[in-house]
This record gives sequence, structure tokens and C-alpha cells, in this order.
Amino acid sequence: MTAPEPAPEPAPDPRAEGIAPPTVDSRSSFSDAIVWGVAQALHTDARRLLWVDPDFAAWPLDDPALHTLLTRFLRRPQRRLQCLAAHFDEMPRRHPRFTRWRRDWAHALQPQAAPEAQANRLPTLLLDDRGTVVRLLDRSRWKGRAGTDPLDARGTWHELDALLQQSEPAWPVTLLGT
Repeated sequence: MTAPEPAPEPAPDPRAEGIAPPTVDSRSSFSDAIVWGVAQALHTDARRLLWVDPDFAAWPLDDPALHTLLTRFLRRPQRRLQCLAAHFDEMPRRHPRFTRWRRDWAHALQPQAAPEAQANRLPTLLLDDRGTVVRLLDRSRWKGRAGTDPLDARGTWHELDALLQQSEPAWPVTLLGT
């Protein structure tokens, strides 16, 4: 009598913590890379996440897996998510679940509008303070890269720091008088 063959191990979820960064070569792989970037920030115990995009239209902000990871990230003490965009006008329409979710986390989210002169030159990227970088290099072809490179991350932080200092708070949770 032979022993039963062990069940094969399930394939790792490519968006799980500690997994190698995904290749960014399509819209869906960009979405996976964003979720991976947040999971990586959680895994490396980052304190600060920065998201940059002209309008976040193509981001997977209504993805339940992303909400779960962001909630776990922001529950930790002194965690912060900064979002820099040209404008946030379409967010409630394009990402209604994220818009509702952020109401509970408004104390840890900092949406900021870039100065008008730089708004059309904003990159598309996710960055954390531990070296995780997800960067969309070609928006029309969905080509980009994801990885952990502390030197690249530090340089990108320095490039964006002046822009962040010139930006203004945007996308309030509530509007007075409504």
C-alpha cells in the first residue's frame, strides 16, 4: 500500500506580502503592482506612503484587497498616506468605495493638489519610506516597474519634496454648507 501523494502547495498570491515585485506591462499588472506596493510597505514596516498621479483614474482604488491592506497599514501608529494629484474632481465618481473608505481614515490621509504649473507633469508612482517604488513609465502602453530600491526611492522623495511643499490640501472629506 502506498502513501497518498501530498496535495500540491497552492501558488502564492502575487499580491501577497514578501512576494517578488510584479512585472508592469498591462493595466491589470499595474493594479497588481499597486496592491503589491502597499503590501510591501506593510511588510517592511514603512511609516509613509506617497501616491502620485494626475487623477488616479486608472488606480485600483476600489479593490477590496487594497482596502484591507491600507486599513492594516494605517492602523499602525504614526502611519500616513499622502496622495498628490492635479485634481481630485473625479474621485467620488470613479472610486466610490475608496471615497467612503477614506472617511474613516481622513486623519491619516493627506490628499494634496499640485501647483497648476506642474500638474500636467506629475508622474504615476507609489513610493514608501523603506524603498518600495512602483512607477508607471509609459501610461499609454502600461509599461513600468516595481521593486525595492532605497537609492531610487530616496532620490524620488527628494525630487518630489519641493513639489509636496508647494502643493495645497485638497479633496476635503466634508464640504461646508452642503
